[in-house]
Formats: sequence, C-alpha cells, structure tokens
Amino acid sequence: MSSLVSSLFAPLLRIILPVFALIFAGYACRKTNRLGPNASSELNRFVVYLALPALLFDIMATTPWHTLDQPAFIAVFGLGAGGIFLLTVLIRLKQSRDLADASLDGLNAAYPNAGFIGLPLCMLAFGHASLAPAVIAMIMTVCVLFAVAIVLIELGLQTEKKFVATLGKVFRSLVTNPLLFAPFAGWLCSGAGLTISGGADTFLKLLGAAASPCALVALGLFLGEKSEGGAAKTTTMLVLAKLIAQPLLTWWLAFHVFALPVLWAKTAVILSALPTGTGPFMLAEFYRREAAVTSSTILFSTVISLVTVTVCLAALT
Repeated sequence: MSSLVSSLFAPLLRIILPVFALIFAGYACRKTNRLGPNASSELNRFVVYLALPALLFDIMATTPWHTLDQPAFIAVFGLGAGGIFLLTVLIRLKQSRDLADASLDGLNAAYPNAGFIGLPLCMLAFGHASLAPAVIAMIMTVCVLFAVAIVLIELGLQTEKKFVATLGKVFRSLVTNPLLFAPFAGWLCSGAGLTISGGADTFLKLLGAAASPCALVALGLFLGEKSEGGAAKTTTMLVLAKLIAQPLLTWWLAFHVFALPVLWAKTAVILSALPTGTGPFMLAEFYRREAAVTSSTILFSTVISLVTVTVCLAALT
C-alpha cells in the first residue's frame, strides 16, 4: 500500500507544483512591487473578458454534441457538484450572507479544478480512456456550474423592488456577459458543424491557454496585496465540503445509485475530489466582492488535496 501511495503522490505533486509556482510568482511580484496594487484586478479582467471566453468557446466549438450524450455520468457529476453548491448557498443564506456572496461560497465548495489539474491527473491515473468523462466534467464545471453561479450573483446584485425590472436588468447583464455568451456561441458552432481552423484556431488556442496561468498569477497578486486572511471557520467549512463531502456524495451516486461503468465512476469521484479552481476568484474580483475567503479556500484546498486526492486514488486503484 505504501508503494502504491508514493507512486500516486509523486505524479500528483508534479501536477500541483506548477499551480503553487504560478501563485507564488504573482505573490512575489506584488510583495516586491514589481506589479502594482491594481495588477490583480486588471489581470483578472483580461482573463474574464478575453482569455477565458476564448477557452470556453474553443472547448464547446470543438466538442461534438454526441460526446456529451452521457446522461448517467452527467447526472452523477452534476448532482454531486450541484448538491454541494445548493446546500452551501442555503447554509450561507441562513447565516445572513447575501445571495451574491452565498453563491460565491457555493462555488468555492463545489468548483473542482478539472481543467488545470483534473485532465492530466486522470490521464496519469486511469489512462487515455478517462479523458472523455474528464472533458465532460470540465465542461459542466466551467460552463454549467459557472453559469448558474453567475445568474445567482446577478440576481443578488439587483436591488430593484419591481420583479419585472429586476429580471430585465439580470437578462441584460447575462446576455452581455462574455463568460456565458462565449460557450453558448461555441455550442452553436459545434451543432452547426462549423470548424474553427487556421489563424482563428491559433488565436483561440493562444488566448485560451493564458486563462489558467493568468488567473493563478492574479490570485498570487491578491494574496500578496491582502495581509489579512479569510475567515478561518468559513474557509474550513468550504474546504471540507470540497475535499470530503463532494467526493463522498459523488462516490455514492456513481457506485450505488447510477452504477456507472467502473472507469467512469472512478473518474467522476477523482474529479469531484479535486481542490477548488480559480473560477470563484475570477468572479469575486470581477464583481468586486470580498475575495479573502475565496482565495484562502483555493490555496488551502490545493495544499490539503495533496493528501486527500492521494488517499482517494489509493482507495480506488
């Protein structure tokens, strides 16, 4: 067992170390004043308005519709992430958190780092066959779960008392939001059978590749700017929800409710056990919400996941 754990721990460490390196690069640049106090917000705006929309469009445009025709896996991963998201939002609302911030906390507790860590980890642990469920999980995370959180945040930020006026403002905000428009446009391109090639494809690949590293550097810049940490109790709750509750719920759904094929079930559990990705931080900065808890959750869930994900892998293999 010890040899198995060590053989799994080493690849995981190699995957996660670049995450810490990018965060530290931003942290060091802020602490040494190489980048100014507005760098985190401006770099995050670049991610939200350019890099991430390009990545989301490219993912959806190059994913055939039939690839997504996996209702059982979608149900397992969706219910696992959605259940933790909804439960966290309800708990935070009961604790007098407003809807926008409660939605961000829900995202902190349910948004796995499926792209940056999940894809290479699944490839290492389960081989090429696991990439199909990993891609579906990534799309559900960065498109569906992200979109639900954005809708709730937009609803929470509107203060109009008239219901129709509030819905109108929310609708206008949503249709002009690049994080929603881009994947929808890509989905339409895929359905129409359009192929992105040549210079357009190169443009999307170059711009989309900047999304994750820039978001991690922006997170490091934020951590370097803020001396105070997030609320320890809230951060602990969110980290436990992400690293313990979500994979347990997904495991129960995958193996005992929907009885997925073994490879797909294992992939679903591992992906749900991943640490919190940078998506919640992007939204916290973009909507000018307090990001201390979010940044702490991302950082600590990533550190602790070195142990929890390794244990999870050892239990499944």
